[in-house]
Amino acid sequence: MTEPATEEPRLARLLATWFGAGDLPGAPGTWGSLAAIPFAVIIVLLGGQYLLAVFVLIAFIAGVWASGKLAAFHRMEDPQRVVIDEVAGQWLAILPVAFDWRYYVIAFVLFRFLDITKPWPLKNFERMPGGLGIMADDIGAGVYAGILTWLIALWLGTAGNIPTLFG
Repeated sequence: MTEPATEEPRLARLLATWFGAGDLPGAPGTWGSLAAIPFAVIIVLLGGQYLLAVFVLIAFIAGVWASGKLAAFHRMEDPQRVVIDEVAGQWLAILPVAFDWRYYVIAFVLFRFLDITKPWPLKNFERMPGGLGIMADDIGAGVYAGILTWLIALWLGTAGNIPTLFG
């Protein structure tokens, strides 16, 4: 029989808190979303929306593992300091407008609002087990925010000027 771990798993903590952003005082989810934006800019500059989409998937997979591991270590369902879910969700919100930085602010505000209010069916996603439940509602909020941000760009007449995954 193995003894329970007495030290936080380092790699899981590093990823789950997004390099410590989740440990900042105040609103960890907001810090995590803000910390995601510079990474998104760099990723988009290096490889466009395709690379950002790949990083969303990587963040999701890593987030399920890291958040689940940290939550299990602390015996909590969703520790507040876990913010990799906000990172993946924020990147999803940015994805449709990734080449127009002016929409990053709109994507940020919409994502935070939707992540906090959790409109249907996002609240139900939290019931999923472990890291999947931690990540799922933020992925949903990112999808909603991305769609709304794109619709705003469309409404403002600038959506046609933004390169997208589809052309």
